[in-house]
Amino acid sequence: MTIEMVFFLSKYHRLLQRDSGGEHEQYKKTEDRCMLSAFDITMRMVRQKTQIRKIENLAARQVTFSKRRRGLFKKAQEFMNQVLERHRLQSQNVGELRQPSREMQTESRKSAMLSKELAEKSIELRQMKGEDLQGLDLQGLDKLEAVIESGLVEVVKTKGERMLKEISTLKKKEAQLLEENAFLKRQLAMMDTSIGQMGIHDQCCDHHSLELTISSLSSRDPPHNYNISSSDTCLKLGQPFSN
Repeated sequence: MTIEMVFFLSKYHRLLQRDSGGEHEQYKKTEDRCMLSAFDITMRMVRQKTQIRKIENLAARQVTFSKRRRGLFKKAQEFMNQVLERHRLQSQNVGELRQPSREMQTESRKSAMLSKELAEKSIELRQMKGEDLQGLDLQGLDKLEAVIESGLVEVVKTKGERMLKEISTLKKKEAQLLEENAFLKRQLAMMDTSIGQMGIHDQCCDHHSLELTISSLSSRDPPHNYNISSSDTCLKLGQPFSN
C-alpha cells in the first residue's frame, strides 16, 4: 500500500459525498477512472494479471466499489499502523543508541578521575622541582618544604647505605687480591729455590767430570818428545758458561 493509493482513496471518498448536481457526468468519469486505477493498483500489488471488466449497472458498480473501498481502507489502515509501529521502534532504537551505555559511562568517569589525578601529580612534581610556586600560600610552602626535607633525609640515608655496601665490596676484593698476591709470591719463591738447587747440582756434576778427565790424562804415558815444562796447557776451575 503506497501513499498515492491512500491519497486517491481519500479523494474518491470526498467525491462520493458531493451532491449529484451538474457535476454528475464528471463524477461518473472520475468514478470510472478511480475504479480502473484501483484495479490497476490491486493488480500491481498482487502481481497478477487480471482482466478488468467494467460494471455497467450503476448501483451494482457503487456497491462493488463500496465493498472494495472498505477493504482498501482497511488495508491502508493496517499498513499505516505497521508504519507507525516501525517508526516508534526505530525511534526507540535511535534513542538507545544515542544514550551511552552504563559501562561507557563508568569508563568515562574513571578516565576523567585519572586525568584529574595525573594533572594534580604533575603540578606537585613541578612544585617539588621549584616551579609553579606562585599559586602556593605560606601553609602550602611549609608543607612542600617538609615533604622535600623528608625526601632529602631518605635520599641521604639510601646513599649512605649504598656507599657502605660499595666499601664492603671493595674490601672483599682487596682481601682477595692480597691473598692471590701472597700465593703468587710463594710460588715465585719455590721456583727460585728449585732453580738454585738445579744450578748447584749441575756445578757438582761439572767438577766431577773434570776430575775424571784429569785423572785419565795423568794415567796415560807421555810421548818421547813431549816436554811437560814447555806445555802451555793450563786448567781453570769455575762455574760453567751460560749459553
